[in-house]
Amino acid sequence: MTVPEERERWTPAPPHTLPEPRQPADERTAWFTYTAAGDQIVWSPAFAAMVGRVPAEKGKTRQILARHVHRDDHAKALGAITEAWTSQATVHTTVRLMRADGGWFDVDCTLEPMGGPDGAVRGIRGTVRDVSARERDRRESARLTRRGETVQASLVEPDPATGLLIRARFADEVDRALRGAGGALLVMRVQAGDTAEGVRPDRNADLLHSAARLVEEKARPEHLIGRVGPNEIAVLFARTTWRAAREQARDLITALGEQSHCWGGLVRFERDAEAGSHGLLIDAEQAWRQSREAERSLTLVAHPVPVRDRQGSYRSRVADALGTDRFTLYSQPILELQTNRVTRHELLLRVLDETDGPQSPIQVLDTAERLDAIFDIDLWVVERAMRLAAEQPGLCLQVNLSGRSVGDPRLTNEVEKLLERYRVDPAQLTFEITETALIGNLSEARRFADRVRDLGCGLALDDFGSGYASFRYLRLFPIDLVKIDGEYVVDLVDNPQDQVLVRALVQVCQAYGIHTVAEFVQDEATLRMLRELGVDYVQGYLIGRPSPVVPGRLRKS
Repeated sequence: MTVPEERERWTPAPPHTLPEPRQPADERTAWFTYTAAGDQIVWSPAFAAMVGRVPAEKGKTRQILARHVHRDDHAKALGAITEAWTSQATVHTTVRLMRADGGWFDVDCTLEPMGGPDGAVRGIRGTVRDVSARERDRRESARLTRRGETVQASLVEPDPATGLLIRARFADEVDRALRGAGGALLVMRVQAGDTAEGVRPDRNADLLHSAARLVEEKARPEHLIGRVGPNEIAVLFARTTWRAAREQARDLITALGEQSHCWGGLVRFERDAEAGSHGLLIDAEQAWRQSREAERSLTLVAHPVPVRDRQGSYRSRVADALGTDRFTLYSQPILELQTNRVTRHELLLRVLDETDGPQSPIQVLDTAERLDAIFDIDLWVVERAMRLAAEQPGLCLQVNLSGRSVGDPRLTNEVEKLLERYRVDPAQLTFEITETALIGNLSEARRFADRVRDLGCGLALDDFGSGYASFRYLRLFPIDLVKIDGEYVVDLVDNPQDQVLVRALVQVCQAYGIHTVAEFVQDEATLRMLRELGVDYVQGYLIGRPSPVVPGRLRKS
């Protein structure tokens, strides 16, 4: 929902130091010639306008011309020139040219040998035509093809240590059971020795593996089993009476107790109960802790902690903040490095204090997410983003969503309704998921991702590189854009390790067909290095600070 405050090392340069956007190419013919005698370069005014140089500039050499060829295309351009020179035939190629301000564009280049009176080649004449739109479409088509090839087809994956369902997948099944008949949820803690301290990792791994096999052996075929914590194994008794669930839970704990310490918490649930998987797991985990403290094997919770008690007070606070305009939106511009234009904005949530000063909402959002009270906040942000997009056609916005809302089945329907109500072009919106947020239901999150992509919206992943999950999400979700964690950017120029990491992250994203955004860009040296590393977009104080959203006034270029 927000980005951390950036660490400033110096006073950011004023906005006028930003590169000027590339203007549309002159319709007149753009050409250059190179004559070997005297190492002489001549170029037309149209070519000079393309690369952002003074038309009548003196002292032009082939080295100066080479600087305007994208470094990744140097070998290609040299090969084409050599072929035209040696074969004395016209050669066609497509390369990227650099402007003086660092932006780049695509051109079709026709190279013709220039002969002397004796028939020998004395030089080269090149005619260039801007084909950026065509090449952008080609790259986008190739990117989408790579996306289709790299997105994982299935979400089902076992825990590598035990072979059981991972917590997220197990929670999905709990939610599914809640929509059916009643049942119970058991969470068991297994532990070697009197304490967890001092246990060798290999011994603990063996303990978990043997405990998982024992539970699979003792549980009935219709019962689902998952690993929901470091030393926690859960069993879902769906469509089971409370009496039967109690008996089966005691049998399992007794069997596990013969090979290790074991405590359990059993929570009963009814069909369509208010408590979701997150709440039930928390209640069951709290129950096994009560068992350990009371030195008993099992604690029974005949009724889950009422959601009303857990969430009521906080929902009231959220509703009060929404109703009294205590929440507000700020925006931060994002610069596209190819065109040197601000092509999108990220919307950031702020909370107004008693003196109406904007404060970071991190604490509010963290508590709301833990208590399942985040959906109303996210919906408030989405609706206002729709209004802004409707007021300014062509304006592209990145909208932050919590992981729990993305996994809420209501969100997909609400987004479709709002798109229809405000008649917004879906391409204006990119929904951004914070990697560190807990996605409540992976299946629903994938459904949301697939649906918004079908509608024409984009999907982004925040804080990329901050953990293993970010790489995993590249295969789980059809991500269009990732935001490289700002911690790797803020000291990029002076930190060789960060340079290696950012380069690797960019290469991974390029292989997957995903665009990249670098956050926390505060100086021109960092901006230049990010260009060299192949980053597509940048944001930070150098580009623009977060500022209050004023409808109809967001800067688009």
